[in-house]
Amino acid sequence: MSSTTLRRLNGFDDTPAKLADSTLVLVDYQNTYTTGVLELDGWEPALDAAARLLERARRAGTPVIHVIHDGGTGSPYDLDAEVGRPHPLVAPADGEPVVVKRAPDSFHGTELGRLVDEAGRSDLVVAGFMTHMCVAFTAQGAFLRGNRPTVVAEACATRPLAAGDTELTARQLHLGALATIGDLYGVVVATQDDLDR
Repeated sequence: MSSTTLRRLNGFDDTPAKLADSTLVLVDYQNTYTTGVLELDGWEPALDAAARLLERARRAGTPVIHVIHDGGTGSPYDLDAEVGRPHPLVAPADGEPVVVKRAPDSFHGTELGRLVDEAGRSDLVVAGFMTHMCVAFTAQGAFLRGNRPTVVAEACATRPLAAGDTELTARQLHLGALATIGDLYGVVVATQDDLDR
């Protein structure tokens, strides 16, 4: 069964962004999510997809902005400890800006908006960890400031959570978050290959 999205009701463009014409925003690809209490289901294939996406962006001359979360000393997001550092597969290259955030929306209280504006491209390609949290809220933040985000599903992952007495799988949360994004805040593509169609 297919339902009408708020995007369609509002007449928003559902054409995926083209990587070469966008800015790539990589959200929270930190070691935080590869081990320990916050290890995500499916982080390895998602990270591999992100690494391929990053390499494609660099080859295409696409501006790349990395976002990392700072939770403070001793937290799973401790930027001074190995656990909080960006994963080596998607580590920033020289000249690629790194935005440090403290809220799920990567635009909130950061310089991300300025950097996006300076790149001069209204389309964003967004991918990262966790789908239901910082990816969804960053897509929302991009939409609310007038950008057009496209989220690459294969390069995102999350973890299972409980809702009251119901245990939700990581896949359920992942798909629910992508549905929320696709309903209003942005375009969702299954794979990065869909960016160039």
